[in-house]
Amino acid sequence: MLTQIEFMPQNMIEIAVFVCYIVRDLCKGLHKRGKMMITIKDVAQEAGVSVATVSRVLNKKGYVHEETLAKVQQAINKLNYTPNEVARSLFKRDSKLVGLLLPDITNPFFPELARGVEDELQQQGFRLLFGNSDENPEKAKGYVDAFLQNQVAGLISATQTFHELNGQSVNIPTVALDRAHEKPYAVYTDSKEGGRMAARELIQRGSRKIAVLKGPSHILPVLERFLGAVEVLADTEADFHVISLTSLSDEEAGKRTKELFSQFPSVDGIIASNDMTAIAVLREAMRAGKSVPGDVQVIGFDDMPLSRLVFPALSTIRQPAYEMGSKAAQLLLKLIRKEPVTEKHIQLPVTFIERDTTRKVKRDG
Repeated sequence: MLTQIEFMPQNMIEIAVFVCYIVRDLCKGLHKRGKMMITIKDVAQEAGVSVATVSRVLNKKGYVHEETLAKVQQAINKLNYTPNEVARSLFKRDSKLVGLLLPDITNPFFPELARGVEDELQQQGFRLLFGNSDENPEKAKGYVDAFLQNQVAGLISATQTFHELNGQSVNIPTVALDRAHEKPYAVYTDSKEGGRMAARELIQRGSRKIAVLKGPSHILPVLERFLGAVEVLADTEADFHVISLTSLSDEEAGKRTKELFSQFPSVDGIIASNDMTAIAVLREAMRAGKSVPGDVQVIGFDDMPLSRLVFPALSTIRQPAYEMGSKAAQLLLKLIRKEPVTEKHIQLPVTFIERDTTRKVKRDG
């Protein structure tokens, strides 16, 4: 009766698998046995078989006697062992890993995007590798290289520098999320209409001296929402000022807003680049002794969870961040599986969320 099957690596793929298993023994793992992590060697020892046999069982490749198979499976269950996904993808050439690159995880909008991506992928049996570029192209390139080295099946990027990521084309399925609309496959919202919407809502609610915070022009959605707001304001009798920001940081938004109130104390409406800058505006309005929305109305952009928790609660243009992430994951999975794609660019609508930083619209009667 066969109790174990010994074999020597036959090719580079099998050699790579063994290397990955050895490296696994030296790296940190999620599953631990006391103070030590569980490795394929632990499973083999528990089952009384060789590492090669456990590898065959895990990858469903090669013959293993039924009794031996049962021993290995029992050991896996007892030790709560989870195989190394990179090693498995090398052996089976069927990766279940996806890379996600975000520009700034300190902005609560992007973790919500990521949650939409992750939930959809997990339902389909995929796992997520994550990178935060901090709006730094070199850091973004480093993460993409790491994703490729880990044999990801596809890539989703919410960075503006998507086209520069590898210095060359990335030969795996890719989807642009929120930014880089010019890519072949992309998911984003109608940012320009969102800017128009914000301007119309302020005008409708009585603001006539309006400031528009213009975020960095290289961030496409931020530029589009600015252009949309200015388009509407230019067709009205309202006076408006443009306040340029070199970043979307809380510090810079607060500094520019303080300057705005000093130079134009009669401003009565502000369209912010996003919710984070809008919250900075609220803080500076309070410091300047201005009533919101009585003296000045404020509208943000994104509708991140914090927007409803600040005081006063922020009126904003909502982007469906979770749905955007989910749609991007669905699109990427179609590309990975080589399924027909009928909609390469998915544009989702934005909506105005009325809270307490804008006045109520006066109704006739």
